[in-house]
Amino acid sequence: MLHRLIWPRRSSSRASLIPVLLSSRTLNKILYMRPPANIVSHNELIALWEKKAGRTFQIARIPEPDLLKLIKEAAYPLNMMLSHSLSVLVRGDQANFDIEPSFGVEATELYPDVKYTTVDEYLDRLL
Repeated sequence: MLHRLIWPRRSSSRASLIPVLLSSRTLNKILYMRPPANIVSHNELIALWEKKAGRTFQIARIPEPDLLKLIKEAAYPLNMMLSHSLSVLVRGDQANFDIEPSFGVEATELYPDVKYTTVDEYLDRLL
């Protein structure tokens, strides 16, 4: 199964902060930032990066059972970094859920006029 994750940029987060602070729609709610253009799989991110760089990367893939073994054997802080990689990059936990309206709202739905930096735009800055 191909999982997707969200790649936000801090300046995009700051852009939506003022309307959020002034809105009754976000009072006592969790604000999720999931701009549609930034919900991409790890494979899609690599493909986009390869296209921009004009070359193919050599990729080493680690099966989930092997990653779990590495996490169990690694000392802190490596085990935490590996656990985060498993959760976000392998299982897609960052984007693989529905927002419960009773306690959460999605920023791009509440504030469609705010421009968020896309993954594509952000990668351009790194080249």
